[in-house]
Amino acid sequence: MQVQTGFVRTDPNSIIGCLTYQSRAVSRPTENELDQLVSQARGRNRQLGVTGMLLYENGRFLQTLEGPPAGLKQVWSSICRDQRHREIEVLTEHMVSSRLFSDWDLLLYSRDEDPRRTSRASDLAPHALAHYVPGMAQLALDGDDARLNARLASVTEQGWSADDIVSHLIEPVARAMGDAWLADRCSEFELTVGLSMLQLAGHAVRSHAASAAALRRSRYSILLATAPGEPHMLSTAMLADQFTDAGWRVEMAFPGSKEALANQIAQQGHDAVDIALSDALPRQRALLQLRETVEHCRKASPDNLVVVSVGGRMFAEATASAATVGADHARRSVGGTSVRLSQLIRQGRCP
Repeated sequence: MQVQTGFVRTDPNSIIGCLTYQSRAVSRPTENELDQLVSQARGRNRQLGVTGMLLYENGRFLQTLEGPPAGLKQVWSSICRDQRHREIEVLTEHMVSSRLFSDWDLLLYSRDEDPRRTSRASDLAPHALAHYVPGMAQLALDGDDARLNARLASVTEQGWSADDIVSHLIEPVARAMGDAWLADRCSEFELTVGLSMLQLAGHAVRSHAASAAALRRSRYSILLATAPGEPHMLSTAMLADQFTDAGWRVEMAFPGSKEALANQIAQQGHDAVDIALSDALPRQRALLQLRETVEHCRKASPDNLVVVSVGGRMFAEATASAATVGADHARRSVGGTSVRLSQLIRQGRCP
């Protein structure tokens, strides 16, 4: 995985166009070639006031560009002439009220399954629980809840904390299941059933975890919601256990639209809201919708809502940040979220 960033100043009041396209690489680029491509594009984009994100994965590019129409037109013309890719297809082209990538002249996310390419993260030692991940993912996809729960019970008996099990086992298992679906090794039905089983297993782990007495005195309230229309609710369910253990007043929502979520926030007046994308699947194209949802949430309760948190595989893998969608916090993991949001709420209420 590779994430690169750069800063560009933009005028928030200017008219902004947004264009997203996909294409196929003529040949598989090396890591250095990708670095060079991004370096050249950044210099051009910075001069033209264009921002955006470039995704490369297994021979395909997906890029979102945003900026003043004249600058966007010039960049697009250059992209169309570039001989390094082909089969260029425009997916969306429209005007937007604000930038999604206002801080980045170009952000690159690269993941390639070519075994000849080494990852910069490969030098990091895997967590001790990592070797359980493939087997548990297969148990969940097979619908073998008895063996799945037995495996988790065995791990718990080894003395691992609930936070460790959630962060280093359950969440990676969800991502492994998502990879299996993306690679057509399982059906969507098997993925959904497997995630539901994983959710119940995570609840069992949390129910046996001791909570700190200090956290139990919390009087904060939170609305835990899936992103509008999002079918996967694994992290939302696990967060409910964590925040309940910490003494929070917890409400849950599975809205069909950003308006429905905003209405619930306006009626209930929570201190914080957490909005979750899938923990199993990357949702690159959902970032714009998530940003709009966050904006709706803030407008719905300007006097009460203090903190907006977001989560999902994109944030866990650091391919997106809280700033990308206008949130206050982006979860890398479920573990420790209640503590961090308590801190942010206190900071937000300090004069």
